[in-house]
Amino acid sequence: MDPHSKAATALTELREDLTGEVFAPDDPGYDEARTVFNAMVDRRPAVIAQCETTDDVVRAVRFARDLDLRIAVRGGGHSVAGSGLGDGALVVDMRRMHGVTVHPAARAARLEGGATMSHLDRACEPYGLATPGGRASTTGVGGFVLGGGDGWLSRAFGLASDNLLGVELVTADGRRVEATAEENPELFWALHGGGGNFGIATALTLRLHELPAMSIAMTLCLPEYGPQVTATYREVIESGPDEAAGGAIYLTGPPEEFIPEHLVGRRLCGALLTYAGPEEGLRKLAEPLLAIPHEVEIVTQLPYAELQCMLDDPPGMRNYWSAEYLTGVPDAFVDAFCALGESMPVPAPTQHVVWPQGGAIAAGAGDWPLAHRDAAWAVHPFALWEDPAEDERFRSWVKDVRAGVAPWSTGATYLNFIGDEGADRVAAGLGAENMRRLAAVKREYDPDNVFRFNHNIRPA
Repeated sequence: MDPHSKAATALTELREDLTGEVFAPDDPGYDEARTVFNAMVDRRPAVIAQCETTDDVVRAVRFARDLDLRIAVRGGGHSVAGSGLGDGALVVDMRRMHGVTVHPAARAARLEGGATMSHLDRACEPYGLATPGGRASTTGVGGFVLGGGDGWLSRAFGLASDNLLGVELVTADGRRVEATAEENPELFWALHGGGGNFGIATALTLRLHELPAMSIAMTLCLPEYGPQVTATYREVIESGPDEAAGGAIYLTGPPEEFIPEHLVGRRLCGALLTYAGPEEGLRKLAEPLLAIPHEVEIVTQLPYAELQCMLDDPPGMRNYWSAEYLTGVPDAFVDAFCALGESMPVPAPTQHVVWPQGGAIAAGAGDWPLAHRDAAWAVHPFALWEDPAEDERFRSWVKDVRAGVAPWSTGATYLNFIGDEGADRVAAGLGAENMRRLAAVKREYDPDNVFRFNHNIRPA
């Protein structure tokens, strides 16, 4: 049988066998099926398999291997690097697999590989339970957790990967394996930061924590107050409890009800102080920030799932992000950070953020393959815009931020927040020593590097 006939026959069989839908380039719906969060990512997979069950995932993997196709894995589709798509590849799209089962007595939740933070947070909310999640409700849980996972609750409860109890994985040869501390422990270790390099996570089990109350204080100020806001936020965090988190931020005033009309489209600076506790505990912490002259003030207790929706990134935008971990944020850094905030392109949904680490992030470092656990702070230039003609302007600003904070950088980065910045940056996220060990795990589970549309670890 010639290769074209073999591929056509295999595709027909896949369409018949799969519970979900299959899209090839000539099919209606193909372009919609290949659209991801970052509008800069425009790739044309050979086949998109929208799986509904783990059996579907196994069938799709075996189809790809029979035709010698590489495999991209799409959970939430929120990766700035576009990891859920690959030119000429098979895409295993798990968005239809988003069920969440909460076990309140065991303080654990099992979720399918396509679940987003919203699916998880809403399922846990009735029980007063939560686990550290991404800072947007649309983030896919699987990619977030396997990439380390840093969120509003991480100073209190650790990184998302610290709360990983087990993973159900389909490997590159179509096998189903489970990874826990007791079963396949080396693979379990690798999944605490190594991302989608080792297989397709069709389900994850996460530890949950009691969270009876969540509160926020947010102030937005005119940009001339930026240095005062940033320095004050630093002092609040460094003298406060691990339950406090958030970030200091530069942004464009968004067209929201809580923004005065004359501030919409203008450069603003501000602070978001999150608190894993009731409003009365937050108010005392927030007093120094509230004392700075500001245009907008929000202090409230709200469900954690609602906080997760507050800062959702608008879809359909062009995205270019990066991140640097910091040894600290002394006054000289504050000046540099604020100067870079003043140069941030506006108006646009772009944000310039410095957020705190420490707390349970540093305390729970353990043996996991992440190089940034002891960093005190992190900076995140987060560029979003619409016009392709503006690509260079926004990307240059992100690169300027990286260069501008270099004197305080630890050299590490957060891989969930970067695109393709090269192999050295992958090693900067995971650590050179860890990379050698991860490469050995990769060799065992994916020796042909089938899963390569990611922050790739090559098999040793």
